[in-house]
Amino acid sequence: MNPMKLLSLGLQHVLAMYAGAIIVPLIVGGALKLTPQQLTYLVAVDLLMCGIATLFQVWRNRFFGIGLPVMLGCTFTAVGPMIAIGQRYGLSAIYGAIIVSGIFVVIIAKYFSKLRVFFPPIVTGSVVTVIGLTLIPAAMNNMAGGQGAKDFGNIDNIALSFGVLLFIIVLYRFFSGFIRSIAILLGMVAGTIVAAWMGKVDMSAVKEASWVHLPHLFYFGMPTFNMTAILTMALVATVSLIESTGVYFALSDICKRPLTDKDLANGYRAEGLAIFLGGLFQAFPYTTYSQNVGLVQLSGVKTRQVIYVAGTLLVVLGLIPKIAAMTTIIPAPVLGGAMVAMFGMVIAYGIKMLSQVEFASQENLLIIACSVGMGLGVTAVPNLFADLPSSIRILTDNGIVAGSMTAIILNIVFNVLPAKKRGQSSSPALREQQVS
Repeated sequence: MNPMKLLSLGLQHVLAMYAGAIIVPLIVGGALKLTPQQLTYLVAVDLLMCGIATLFQVWRNRFFGIGLPVMLGCTFTAVGPMIAIGQRYGLSAIYGAIIVSGIFVVIIAKYFSKLRVFFPPIVTGSVVTVIGLTLIPAAMNNMAGGQGAKDFGNIDNIALSFGVLLFIIVLYRFFSGFIRSIAILLGMVAGTIVAAWMGKVDMSAVKEASWVHLPHLFYFGMPTFNMTAILTMALVATVSLIESTGVYFALSDICKRPLTDKDLANGYRAEGLAIFLGGLFQAFPYTTYSQNVGLVQLSGVKTRQVIYVAGTLLVVLGLIPKIAAMTTIIPAPVLGGAMVAMFGMVIAYGIKMLSQVEFASQENLLIIACSVGMGLGVTAVPNLFADLPSSIRILTDNGIVAGSMTAIILNIVFNVLPAKKRGQSSSPALREQQVS
């Protein structure tokens, strides 16, 4: 393939996932009150690790890599849990949990297809829905100017954030293909330009950033290992694997390449390694990005060479802090407008996963009701279980963990255990036969 064409196709893939890659560190870093220098590092190392994770996945070998044209980026399902862990236990606990969850994924990779019975759409859909719902308040705070801001709720902030959201909606309504795939990125660029005209952009972080740097092991300090945090990130990693499985099969169909159990295990191991490295260099857990699947289908170019180029471009971008610093100047209202769209899509994706569930079953409705209710309840009232022993509070301290464990346990009770052990049939049809 022509080198310029290869470069342009690789750049398209980078642009399609760029907004998702930078908005996660901006949200997490902002919520955890990182300094501009720390935030610049977080964005830069995230871009670098996105590139490395992508190269791991596209490089097919005996141990890891599925060898499909797939891009990896930081998972949105980790945003809420990382903020909750960081605010309660500190940054060190976040990265200890990410390291352990990466090792966990590598260990279970070979057996994950057999474990999927415990994580059907009713479980994963409930978990993703709860995660999306818990992220919306952060988006709303940013729309108003950011929690604690002196101009919180100012009409200029509200107008700017809704303008960004409206611009994204217009792009989705009147464009298709590649423009639609980068609509959120274009929305943030346009919003930042308008914000600069309004005097809301501070360029000092860009001026102070260096042109080249190397990633540091344990940049934010040595990791610590908290059981609640580890359990939370292990659940996030499990949900990400299930989402990735769907992406793998979609690309398998597009590329006309059937997948074996070994291919899937290699793909899971690549993600586990990427998550592990993300913990060591104190970035994020990584997963496949579905928006790039649409780009493969749209362009009709299925060669891995394009993804090698895209991964390399991300690595180069991650070594240039000036570019990373450019993203840190995006004002909170601009981020807020984009976050509503992005986190709303997380909720919508959770609902889409739940659409595969048999809603005629009262048991399934009860699983969804209890898991989502428990997840949101614990998030809204975090001190609900404050008097319980610490060994039990591992499962109740975090709304996402509480909701996830509720969904997993109820799914086992109603859908996994043999009907005789429950005293009833799991199938409505069989129950009707028993009654007649």
